[in-house]
Amino acid sequence: MASSQRPSPDSHRRSLGAALGEDHTLRDLLARVRESQARLAAITPLMDPALRAAVQAGPLDEQTWVLLAAHSAAAAKLRQLAPVFEAALQAQGRGGPAIKVKVAQRS
Repeated sequence: MASSQRPSPDSHRRSLGAALGEDHTLRDLLARVRESQARLAAITPLMDPALRAAVQAGPLDEQTWVLLAAHSAAAAKLRQLAPVFEAALQAQGRGGPAIKVKVAQRS
C-alpha cells in the first residue's frame, strides 16, 4: 500500500470517537472515565505535590470511586484524606460515591 493511500492518524481518532458515540456501553464507559478524571482534578489541589505524583484516577461506579496509589504510603495518606476529598467534592456539586483507595498493580 502506498503511503498516500494509508489513513491518517486523525481519521483513526475520528473513527474511534464515532464508535464511542454510537455504542451505548462505550459511551457510558467514556463518560465514567471522564468523570473520574474530573473528580481527581477537583481534589488534586488538596494534595501535596509528592502525593499528587503518586495518584491516578481509577474506576467510578454508583457505589465507589477508586483512587489508585503508586505505593502503600500514598494509599495510607489518601485513606486519611478521603473524608476531606469527599467533603470538597460535595461542596463542588460532585457528591456521590464513596472513595476507595487501592495500591496500583505494577506491570
